[in-house]
Amino acid sequence: MIPEKEEAKRLIESLPENATWDDIMHELYVKKKLSESLKAADKGRIVPHEEVKKRFSLDGAIL
Repeated sequence: MIPEKEEAKRLIESLPENATWDDIMHELYVKKKLSESLKAADKGRIVPHEEVKKRFSLDGAIL
Protein backbone atom coordinates (compact mmCIF):
# COMPACT_ATOMS: atom_id res chain seq x y z
CA MET A 1 0.00 0.00 0.00
CA ILE A 2 1.35 3.41 -1.00
CA PRO A 3 1.51 5.96 1.83
CA GLU A 4 -1.06 8.75 1.49
CA LYS A 5 1.61 11.45 1.28
CA GLU A 6 3.24 9.67 -1.68
CA GLU A 7 -0.16 9.28 -3.39
CA ALA A 8 -0.81 13.01 -2.93
CA LYS A 9 2.57 13.86 -4.47
CA ARG A 10 1.85 11.62 -7.47
CA LEU A 11 -1.59 13.11 -7.92
CA ILE A 12 -0.25 16.67 -7.84
CA GLU A 13 2.54 15.80 -10.27
CA SER A 14 -0.03 14.36 -12.70
CA LEU A 15 -1.91 17.65 -12.91
CA PRO A 16 -1.17 20.15 -15.66
CA GLU A 17 1.39 22.87 -14.94
CA ASN A 18 -1.34 25.52 -14.91
CA ALA A 19 -3.41 23.73 -12.23
CA THR A 20 -4.87 26.09 -9.65
CA TRP A 21 -5.15 25.60 -5.90
CA ASP A 22 -8.82 24.82 -6.48
CA ASP A 23 -7.88 22.11 -9.01
CA ILE A 24 -5.44 20.56 -6.55
CA MET A 25 -7.89 20.68 -3.65
CA HIS A 26 -10.65 19.18 -5.78
CA GLU A 27 -8.47 16.28 -6.89
CA LEU A 28 -7.32 15.58 -3.33
CA TYR A 29 -10.92 15.73 -2.07
CA VAL A 30 -12.16 13.31 -4.74
CA LYS A 31 -9.26 10.94 -4.05
CA LYS A 32 -10.00 11.00 -0.32
CA LYS A 33 -13.72 10.34 -0.77
CA LEU A 34 -13.11 7.49 -3.21
CA SER A 35 -10.61 5.93 -0.83
CA GLU A 36 -13.08 6.18 2.07
CA SER A 37 -15.85 4.68 -0.07
CA LEU A 38 -13.72 1.73 -1.13
CA LYS A 39 -12.73 1.03 2.48
CA ALA A 40 -16.41 1.13 3.52
CA ALA A 41 -17.35 -1.24 0.69
CA ASP A 42 -14.58 -3.64 1.71
CA LYS A 43 -16.10 -3.69 5.20
CA GLY A 44 -19.54 -4.46 3.76
CA ARG A 45 -20.94 -1.04 4.60
CA ILE A 46 -22.88 -0.61 1.38
CA VAL A 47 -26.49 -0.05 0.42
CA PRO A 48 -27.88 -1.80 -2.66
CA HIS A 49 -28.99 0.44 -5.54
CA GLU A 50 -32.64 -0.56 -5.18
CA GLU A 51 -32.60 0.37 -1.48
CA VAL A 52 -31.15 3.81 -2.26
CA LYS A 53 -33.92 4.40 -4.80
CA LYS A 54 -36.54 3.45 -2.20
CA ARG A 55 -35.01 5.68 0.46
CA PHE A 56 -34.96 8.66 -1.87
CA SER A 57 -38.26 7.82 -3.58
CA LEU A 58 -36.57 7.65 -6.96
CA ASP A 59 -38.52 4.66 -8.29
CA GLY A 60 -40.01 5.81 -11.54
CA ALA A 61 -38.53 9.31 -11.28
CA ILE A 62 -36.92 10.80 -14.34
CA LEU A 63 -33.42 11.97 -13.53
